[in-house]
Amino acid sequence: MLGIGLGITLLARNVLDLLPDELPLVPGDKPCQVQRGGDTVLSLDVDQAANASTIAGVGLRQGMNRRAVTVALATAMQESGLRNLDHGDRDSLGLFQQRPSQGWGTAKQVRDPVHAAGRFYAGLRKVGGWQAMPLTQAAQAVQRSGYPDAYAKHEDEAAALALALTGASEGALTCEVGSADVRPQPMGRGGLTARAAAVRAQVERVFGKQSLGGFAPGGVSSGHMEGSAHYEGRAVDVFFRPASAANQRDGWALSYWLVAHADRLSIATVIYDDQIWTARRSDEGWRPYRSSNPSNDILQHRDHVHVDVVRGA
Repeated sequence: MLGIGLGITLLARNVLDLLPDELPLVPGDKPCQVQRGGDTVLSLDVDQAANASTIAGVGLRQGMNRRAVTVALATAMQESGLRNLDHGDRDSLGLFQQRPSQGWGTAKQVRDPVHAAGRFYAGLRKVGGWQAMPLTQAAQAVQRSGYPDAYAKHEDEAAALALALTGASEGALTCEVGSADVRPQPMGRGGLTARAAAVRAQVERVFGKQSLGGFAPGGVSSGHMEGSAHYEGRAVDVFFRPASAANQRDGWALSYWLVAHADRLSIATVIYDDQIWTARRSDEGWRPYRSSNPSNDILQHRDHVHVDVVRGA
């Protein structure tokens, strides 16, 4: 067990005064946990988990392997502590401390985690033989940092995080979130509330075009259990068919991204692979779903991820 948290603590000095390799990583219980075999191997803040899951999701969309995701995560751990910083050395900004003056994008773009991760992977692909390089050399070939050996110390934590966020095991990431204080929303013309539509849009922005269902213009009135959030336009199904091992990894990767972004997107429920996570009982993590028909892939949600947003009050 690694037992190392990724919470950034500002001790005697302001973060602006700290060199990149001096950003302190301190152990402690954070709202998001990466678990393996019942043990917590990493502990992160919600923002850190959300940013890490986006880095992994963009990598998967671009066809990058787990090693590439590990390199990207270790780089962001070193450069920003997995926080989307609005400051840095000279004009460096964002998760990877990319500099607009060096062609990484505009200031707004480099503070967009999707853009920033995409540009990092694009840079990594241009590095000949990066797959066989030590992690710190591969990262440095992209970053051109003044601290070329600094990335190595994050490799174990990044590898554990990449293993989870690329969907290698079920129930590996969970986050504890508070209750969303939002108002009810009407169903829009596309059959979704604005919150549910935002989840759909964000999923496809990170992971690319998906096979979706569970909603329709004018709403749906059948095909789901009584009282389903689908009937209120609050739910989306993302299909991973057939229910194969490869599709299962993609399904879990998306499920973890949804949990990591549940607080920001007011997500109430995520169900996949006969497991359920709910914001209301998020302190319990993932729990067995116990569908009414344990031999049915659809009812067990083995061929699709169900996500719904809070109703509001």
